[in-house]
Amino acid sequence: MFLKKCILSAVGALAASAAFGAMAQPAVGYPATYPADYSKIVDAAKKEGKLVIYGATDSKATTPLVKDFSALYPGISVEYNDMNSTEVYNRYISEVAAGGNTADVLWSSAMDLQMKLASDGYALQYKSAEAGKLPEWANWNNTAYGTTFEPAAIVYNKRLMTAKEVPATHADFAKLISQEKFKNKVTTYDIEKSGVGFMFMTQDSRADPDFAGLEKAFGAAKVRVQSSTGTMLERISSGENLIGYNVLGSYALVRAKTDPSIGVALPKDYTLILSRVLFISKNSKHVNAAKLWLDYMLSHRGQTVIANDSKLYAIRADVKGETTSIDLIKQIGAANIKPLPVSPMLLQYLDPTKRLAFLKQWKETGGKK
Repeated sequence: MFLKKCILSAVGALAASAAFGAMAQPAVGYPATYPADYSKIVDAAKKEGKLVIYGATDSKATTPLVKDFSALYPGISVEYNDMNSTEVYNRYISEVAAGGNTADVLWSSAMDLQMKLASDGYALQYKSAEAGKLPEWANWNNTAYGTTFEPAAIVYNKRLMTAKEVPATHADFAKLISQEKFKNKVTTYDIEKSGVGFMFMTQDSRADPDFAGLEKAFGAAKVRVQSSTGTMLERISSGENLIGYNVLGSYALVRAKTDPSIGVALPKDYTLILSRVLFISKNSKHVNAAKLWLDYMLSHRGQTVIANDSKLYAIRADVKGETTSIDLIKQIGAANIKPLPVSPMLLQYLDPTKRLAFLKQWKETGGKK
């Protein structure tokens, strides 16, 4: 995947900050409730003058956060490197092994890969002043933090599918795509290349009592796999594919507001909830700037930007906006959501033997192209 880099200087950020005047709080500094000596972190971060982030979030969604952070803390330039989730992991590992420069902060939707890095000792333990505002499942050892609340969705073409065909459950989906109409018309992530796709599918294998039936249905439909959410949405919108499975719901729900061809269904039996995991690298060269970023991302102000400008679904329950966890829970129903915890329990299928066995079974049943 082509690596995109976004570098925003403090001067440029200040010039752009007027575009974000509608946010809940003005750029007057960190909250008064922070520790009395927090100014020391701020001063040290400004001396560092830079922050390097490796992320698996589109630059379009990240730019509002970078601009607002830079307006809040002028003097710290932010370099955001946009990659897919597997690239974030592989690049970081290789750079650390080589002893070269690497990211200060890693932020990725592949929760399992993030947790592997954190549990293997690559993450710095830092108790954020905002930690108490998160759900308990979104904080692992004050080291890795969940930042968003995003559903795994079923996305379909509203022009080419009837309302009666839209599946309400995973069993409905499996039954639907077994029909001749859907042969070569179903898409999902390429779980060999997409970290988030692999994680979603392995978690489905734990949550769906008839996962074997789902895999067979994918095989019958001759599923078409893609490595990115954007490609899946484009092909569903065009009609090349009729329906997509485990599509990242944050992107899909936003696309559906402006694309009349896109419909989004959130399964009623269970909906997996992903939270993009953020941690500070132990190898950070700008550790104080990294602490400011982590606190900002979890703060009411940062979460408000996530909800209203980045549209990634804020995880905090006290945030209002266009895309929030509270609104999503109301839409799906509290009993039907399955948040994936920021926890080493996600590492089960990263064991090489289990990973290879899972991929082998997927290829033999559902993953045939």
